[in-house]
Amino acid sequence: MLYRHRAGPRVLDRLAPGAAATVCTRFEIQPIGATIGAEVRGIDLGDPCDAGLFAELDAALHEWKVLFFSDQHLSAGEQARFAAQWGDLIDDQLVTVTHPDPVDNLVVFTRDAHTAGLENEWHTDGTFRVQPTRATVLQALEVPPVGGDTLFADMAAAYDNLEPELKEHVDGLSAIHDWSLGAYAGKYGSRLAEMRAQHPPVEHPVVLAHPDTGRRTLFVNRLFTDRIVGLPPAESDELIDLLCRQAEIPEYQVRMRWRPGAIAFWDNVAVQHYGANDYFPAKRVMARATVMAPGRAARG
Repeated sequence: MLYRHRAGPRVLDRLAPGAAATVCTRFEIQPIGATIGAEVRGIDLGDPCDAGLFAELDAALHEWKVLFFSDQHLSAGEQARFAAQWGDLIDDQLVTVTHPDPVDNLVVFTRDAHTAGLENEWHTDGTFRVQPTRATVLQALEVPPVGGDTLFADMAAAYDNLEPELKEHVDGLSAIHDWSLGAYAGKYGSRLAEMRAQHPPVEHPVVLAHPDTGRRTLFVNRLFTDRIVGLPPAESDELIDLLCRQAEIPEYQVRMRWRPGAIAFWDNVAVQHYGANDYFPAKRVMARATVMAPGRAARG
């Protein structure tokens, strides 16, 4: 049976019921998407971030899920120090490493004719871990002449728009997440069995309450979600496919067109992202700071 997305208007609530919009006194915020994505203007992320500015940025991140900053051109140290205010940074590989100096956890990666990008699938980083990634601060260092955008999808809006009977069905279900479903399997080659034993599959709710906002949020993705616990394989595959398709709906999305020095700061629990691989074999260089644990003003 051919799947078709429902046409017509959608529920596009940016905030959880009863939540107040962010009051910004330290910067200007320019909305881009209906429920997701806003450009922050009027601040330099290289400057120290005091408690008041941190609180406003933290609230804006929870409201908009991804924040965009232009013309920042942060050094590695500045980017790492900014991200580390939200929690512990890691070198985000399968075997995670946490270096004492936050700047050593910053990862600079290049995609070009020699190393093709494999991020062009809707996904949430690190759901194969017991504690998935909480947030990411990504900066463009070098961009291709055309293409290389990153897309983001609001998975709370995706949940809000499920049919009532589907919500009832998926609430309370859990899914198995496995890193070895995708590109990592080829990366580790002859060590695959060893690495699988060291990093076995984990279980997460299909729908979770966001740890900071409480929003009901879809938490399955095509790269790492293997199966729904307790369902026959065919039914599990069909349900995962249906839920993952919700990220495809443009009304829940925002798109980042990169320029050197631009930064995207996103809530990894609230969104899925997709790195468009439409620039191969041109060069794209990015610097990524990955946040694992809650930081100084964590809530919930």
